[in-house]
Amino acid sequence: MRLKISHTTEYHYDDPVQYSLQRLRLTPKTQPGQIVRDWKTTVHGARLEAGYTDHFGNHVDLVSTNAEQVAIRIVAEGEVETEDRAGVFGPHQGFVPLWLYLRETPLTRPGKLVRDLAKSASGENELARMHALMAAIHETVAYKPGETASDTTAEQALERKQGVCQDHAHIFISAARHLGLPARYVSGYLLMETPEQTASHAWAEVHLQGLGWVGFDAANKICPDARYVRLSSGLDYKDAAPVSGMVVGTAAETMSVAITVAPAGQSQSQSQS
Repeated sequence: MRLKISHTTEYHYDDPVQYSLQRLRLTPKTQPGQIVRDWKTTVHGARLEAGYTDHFGNHVDLVSTNAEQVAIRIVAEGEVETEDRAGVFGPHQGFVPLWLYLRETPLTRPGKLVRDLAKSASGENELARMHALMAAIHETVAYKPGETASDTTAEQALERKQGVCQDHAHIFISAARHLGLPARYVSGYLLMETPEQTASHAWAEVHLQGLGWVGFDAANKICPDARYVRLSSGLDYKDAAPVSGMVVGTAAETMSVAITVAPAGQSQSQSQS
């Protein structure tokens, strides 16, 4: 499948920005399951300082401002060809050792609810157990935007029994690590019935013996297929957020995100939130 993607992020500030430094993880890489046919990232109101590959293997663009900007616009767009690998990404690669993905983070530290959920997931092997865990999270935590934030922990989202794809991924990662399995957070895009979206997507991957990394999207109760495009990965959302960084010199900002994901050749329009 060939997907055409456009991702626009705009920041508007009440007061001029004296300085900002942001990391953009908005460039997908050719890797198992996807081939990047065309891609570019354009920044208005800031300048590119450097591009590099981080320790998780993500492409990162570092952009900054040091003038009195009141708006920044970031546009990432291109085409990616994908294939259905039934969620299997494959062997572990990169600079980070596999054992690091067993490390707890503030967002994925398990509490009693996560530990009990992990214990309840049963199956004849680890793969079956992970499918059971995915189903349990999907059934327990309703998809409901606006009820959680970027700093909501896995335990808090499970207690509330509602959240978004980020929360489903954190809960899955937390439970998998509690069971002794390396797990990581993946951000990217998902082709849905409606091309216009207001956020990127997220899911979890677990490293299983004999298969390597395998993806599980608990929000949709499915292993990633040809509708998914990977952007970046890390221990949790903070490592893989499409845009992150610091802004100095303003007390308030308004952010809008407009994303379209559609089969290449299909007309697209953008919407903002």
